[in-house]
Formats: sequence, C-alpha cells, structure tokens
Amino acid sequence: MNTTTNATTNTIKSVGIIGAGAIGQAIAKQLVRAGIDVILSNSRGPASLAGVVDALGPRATAGTPQQAAQADIVFVSVNWSRLEEAVAGIDWSGRIVIDANNPVLLPGYRLAELGGRNSSQVFASLVPGARVVKAFNTLLAAVLASDPREGGGRRVVFQSGDDREAKAVVAGLIERLGFAGIDLGSLEVGGALQQFPGGVLPAVNLVKLG
Repeated sequence: MNTTTNATTNTIKSVGIIGAGAIGQAIAKQLVRAGIDVILSNSRGPASLAGVVDALGPRATAGTPQQAAQADIVFVSVNWSRLEEAVAGIDWSGRIVIDANNPVLLPGYRLAELGGRNSSQVFASLVPGARVVKAFNTLLAAVLASDPREGGGRRVVFQSGDDREAKAVVAGLIERLGFAGIDLGSLEVGGALQQFPGGVLPAVNLVKLG
C-alpha cells in the first residue's frame, strides 16, 4: 500500500509537483511557507530547477516526475499539449493527485478537444487509479503566490472531485496553507465550473470573511 492512500491533512509532510511553471512555483512557495517539503519536477530535468529550489529554500528539492509522484500528495500543472507525456509511466494507484491543469492550446488560448468531457475527466483518464481532486487552477499565478489572507479574510480556492476522503485531505491542505476552500461537488459538475476556458470561475478572486 502506498503512503498516499492513508494520507491525512496532519500527516502530509511532502508534496510533489509535476510542472514547474508559474502555477507550480506559486503553489511551491505557499507549501514551503506552511512548512511542507516540496519536490519540484519538469520535463527538462532536475538541474534546470537549481535556481528555483535555491530561491525557495531548504524545504524545496528538484527531482524527476517519478520522484515527485512518490510524495504524500502530487500536484500536476503542465501545458496541456504535454500533459499526457508528463504523467505517463507512473503508477498512480491510490495516490491523491491535485489537477491544476487548464485545457489551453497556444497560440490563441484555444480550448483543446476534450471529446465531450471536461478537462478534469480527461485528466483522470490519464492517471488511472489516482484519487483526483481539481483545485488551484482558477487563480492567476501572481495571486496564488501572494498572501492568502487579505482584507480581513482568506482567499478562496475551489475544489471538486469524486473521492470524498481525497477531497477532505485536499480541503485540509487548502486550510493549512491559509486559504478558504469551497467544495463544488463532483468532477463532472465542479470540474466544468473550474475549467479554463469554458468555466465561470477562472480568474475569479474571492475572499471569504469571517
């Protein structure tokens, strides 16, 4: 049994990140602030991330996607055109995986062909056996990297998923990072609301008071 199957909010000590672009680096910054170890990875290899992990501090290390996938929770944020390749060859069975991807094709910010599904449903099919939770994809990278406590409240992070226990773990992580979580329901319903382009929630920056 792998460690992620029994992960709880209080036992999360490490998060692996596949995709070290703006969103991946923003979430890494928040995780390090919260005292959680981070393993960053990309398609170019650990050496290409030396400057990034140095800036993040001693809680951050660089690794391969396979190494990142061994963490307690795995966070994936990759250019859509490279997503299938990025997650291939990894045993996802039982792992809690945060889908922070958006089905954008460049140039022109075109919606990728999804075959009648939303992007989270497509993502879930690429990581068979994973316990997928959609989260952290709707905020701009600069906003995601900033202090989640603002105006007397906490910045909102939406989440959706079909695995109740996995969502509870991710909800706890959201709170631990200082954000306020809102559960949108299933991947079919919530994933569609969160999707960019197409959903109504991307780039919506809400602060929960009280």
